[in-house]
Amino acid sequence: MSIKIFVATKAFINYKGKILIIRESSEYLEGANRGKYDVVGGRVEPGQRFDESLVREVKEETGLSVKLGKPFYVGEWRPIVRGEQWQIVGTFFECFSDSDKVILSKDHNKFVWIDPKDFKKYNLIENLIPAFTTYNTH
Repeated sequence: MSIKIFVATKAFINYKGKILIIRESSEYLEGANRGKYDVVGGRVEPGQRFDESLVREVKEETGLSVKLGKPFYVGEWRPIVRGEQWQIVGTFFECFSDSDKVILSKDHNKFVWIDPKDFKKYNLIENLIPAFTTYNTH
């Protein structure tokens, strides 16, 4: 089986010390984590700037406008999507929002603003566990 490799960016959106997590819906065609919580983000398309890609993804998935902060973690995950093996290398950024008024896209069906220290209380996708651990120590 051949492996497709992608570069991704992920946003830890900070609003007054809380971080936004969003739950993947069954409507998401490229989803591999239905019913689990993730943070906003997505693949960087060829030729696209990573920072512009992440700001666009945040706007599309949540309706929020954010200021991009510094990267704090790089991770890798290998989901199987529509029978294909993917390898995704993701850089996690802290982002800042002036609003907590989220408008979800159809790819997600619930959102929660959480205290980042409480991340273990939520049904998160596995690749977020080391990202939250790093975030809490930076």
